[in-house]
Amino acid sequence: MAASVEFEAVDANSEIGLLSVPRHVAIIMDGNGRWATRRGLPRTEGHRRGVKTLREAVKHAQKRGISYLTLFSFSSENWARPQQEVSFLLALLRRFVRDDIKELTKTNVRVRVIGSKENLDRSMLALLNDAERETAHCTGLVLVIAFNYGARDEFVRAARQLAQRVEAGELRAADIGEDDVSTCLDTRDIPDPDLIVRTGGEQRLSNFLLWQAAYAEFYFAPTPWPEFNSDAFDDALLAFSNRNRRYGGLSSDATGT
Repeated sequence: MAASVEFEAVDANSEIGLLSVPRHVAIIMDGNGRWATRRGLPRTEGHRRGVKTLREAVKHAQKRGISYLTLFSFSSENWARPQQEVSFLLALLRRFVRDDIKELTKTNVRVRVIGSKENLDRSMLALLNDAERETAHCTGLVLVIAFNYGARDEFVRAARQLAQRVEAGELRAADIGEDDVSTCLDTRDIPDPDLIVRTGGEQRLSNFLLWQAAYAEFYFAPTPWPEFNSDAFDDALLAFSNRNRRYGGLSSDATGT
């Protein structure tokens, strides 16, 4: 079954000239509020429409044969937004996880959650843990939900873990390397993103996957998240497909090969 799906993805990709597909796509879903405001709607309506786009993005990632899709759903800084908006965002996330988990399981999607679990209310924590547990057997697309996530907070938590290991005599401070840091991050068993997409026209990372983004390609879409349809997604994938990733080295043109 997995091989059949893979071949179908290859055929579909060749139809649009997609030569290579990123293994891991991470998306900063931005522009919900501005999309709603321009239409004279409350910001919450933009977030509601954004959930529909989220569902479509998951399906399209599966169609294109992407292995990991990370969605920045709620940052550790979002708590500073108006309480009414925060409550609405949390309610939307609860509804998505609760209502969509059966469909995700049916389509072989595994859910992973990254971000700080500290200070989350018990019902939200239980819901997120249940989503991970109920889909743990799935072997298709891995949907990574970044909730209460901030890269700097992730660094701090990783530093504390390393400090504890040093204090316990398990690790010498002088021996700490990149792999030691990586194993203390929320994404310890998730490959770094190949492509980071931000919708809504802004061009910044907003404290998202700063360590993991070291060699990622970036694509800044002018389209706000509620309008980020399959064609817009394909535009990002095609842009990635046409780039030459060098990882700090030289391109084949520069080396003459």
